[in-house]
Amino acid sequence: EGVGVLDSPDWEERAAVGVFARTLNIARTPGELELQVLQVSGAKGEVDGGIVRIGDLSVGVVGAETGWNVTGEGAVRLRIGASDKARRVKVLMGRCSDEVMLGVIRGTARAEDLGELCRGGAARYPQKLTVAGGAGKVEGAFVVEEIPFPKNNPWNSRMRFGGLDFFKDGRTAAICTWDGDVWMVRGIDEGLKEVSWQRIASGLFQPLGVKIVANQKGEEEIYVCCRDQIVRLHDLNGDGEADFYECFNGDHQVTEHFHEFAMGLQTDAEGNFYYAKAGRHALDGVVPQHGTVIKVSGDGRKSEIVCDGFRAPNGIGIGPSGEMITTDQEGFWMPANRINLIRPGGFYGNLWSHASAPRKASEGYDPPICWLPGPVDRSPAEDLWVTSEKWGPLKGKIIHTSYGMGTISLVMHEVVDGVPQGGVVQLLPKKFGTGIMRGRFNPVDGQLYVCGLVGWSSNCADPGGFYRIRYTGGPLRLPVEMHVRREGVAITFAEPLDKATAEDTARYGVQRWNYRWTENYGSKHYRVSDPSKEGMDEVNVVGAVLSGDGRTVLLKLEDLKPVMQMRIDVDIKSADGEQVKATIHQTINRVP
Repeated sequence: EGVGVLDSPDWEERAAVGVFARTLNIARTPGELELQVLQVSGAKGEVDGGIVRIGDLSVGVVGAETGWNVTGEGAVRLRIGASDKARRVKVLMGRCSDEVMLGVIRGTARAEDLGELCRGGAARYPQKLTVAGGAGKVEGAFVVEEIPFPKNNPWNSRMRFGGLDFFKDGRTAAICTWDGDVWMVRGIDEGLKEVSWQRIASGLFQPLGVKIVANQKGEEEIYVCCRDQIVRLHDLNGDGEADFYECFNGDHQVTEHFHEFAMGLQTDAEGNFYYAKAGRHALDGVVPQHGTVIKVSGDGRKSEIVCDGFRAPNGIGIGPSGEMITTDQEGFWMPANRINLIRPGGFYGNLWSHASAPRKASEGYDPPICWLPGPVDRSPAEDLWVTSEKWGPLKGKIIHTSYGMGTISLVMHEVVDGVPQGGVVQLLPKKFGTGIMRGRFNPVDGQLYVCGLVGWSSNCADPGGFYRIRYTGGPLRLPVEMHVRREGVAITFAEPLDKATAEDTARYGVQRWNYRWTENYGSKHYRVSDPSKEGMDEVNVVGAVLSGDGRTVLLKLEDLKPVMQMRIDVDIKSADGEQVKATIHQTINRVP
């Protein structure tokens, strides 16, 4: 313990035989070390002239002060003696005769100095590509600006963004593309006049999440969630490019199925990492991680499944008190899109996920905050909490992003009897040109930055996009909170309302319906009044009472009861005479 070892695998072709070669650089060793090279269960190993014969394998070593220990259980172990000097050793293994192996040992090159590979080399992508942004566009109480990026670049790299995060300076971000690149983006300032892009890593396996974390020395490090591992990038020589892609955690269970993406990357207050793992499309899970949320320890050494029952959970959000939220997409065992406030051990509907023992439909599932029908969001993405003071009345609220529709919405939720419920209203009028995947609040300017891509079914067409959404401080003529009451739904608006229109029941329309949770893809709408019939029920609005501060309307509804989906259309006026028009899609799991 405490002895520095560098280890590198290789393959050599010698005497028409392929040989696996393992180079070891071992630092000064105060005591003897032992390295298990391989184990062939049930096989008897024999040592002859420095060569180990076990089964059809011949194993040799190049390097001083080494020997073999072959156990009765078929384990072959290399003994490395104590030494006050660093040493280089090469282990060779092949399906060949011992005579051939002796020839390989004589002909192989000396074990190389692996330290040379730990110092960084010449940059592969030294170019810094500078692009200029344009004017922003007003969208309600927000201004949306497109952050320019090099769509045409020297490597013809497709700029389909699946994850981003900021460094503490607020002017620099790391962003990954679904095709396997990581880019460093600099010059993110008020004007966006000179935004510089540098490709710092490539060849990763479908990265769809980025998180920047400071280490114990205070140095900020880039972590990337790929389909096969969480990678930590190291710039060894300070040229801005990653020289070493460290496998920080390789517990990802990867099969050949196209649908099992690893989505998002977040950390909690203790430094643990989280990401979501999709299940297979139209098929039962075959590994425990299919359709789960996974927690990885802060040192990367272990992982565990937090909860399961997901089909296509596109990322994960972590709230100010450690709350966790994830979305899911309509499909098999998923009657509509879902927004879930998750808990350890929870199950969220997809019986073809595979975290534990088979589950029965009769056991049910943990209900979502809200169901969302296809016309509202055909493919939800990652949700996040508003952490910025710059967003005024929205601080502490939840933002919902949509890959399928390219929209940004506001989630209004509550917890009643330990069960979450709530609704969603579109926050910006704008529909983005690309599917929105991830969002982050900038630690310096306090504004929301979102990025996205189009790579599978979506209503959007642009291959990728990167945007800043600035809250102007202007009036938000939208509902921002809702609570179920015994007699109806209390809806709180950001701005005071006109009493006459707010209390006019004719200015509200309410419909409700349920879904059927089956193995079929999605569900039709079924009447609450007669579950055997398709369709929706109109709900009578029997009263509307405005609160004393003019911001909350208690909408009194006839025959209020739990329902999977309720649509509330609002067309009233603000206290200053402006139109307040909104559509809320809500789920009621509990009526107090």
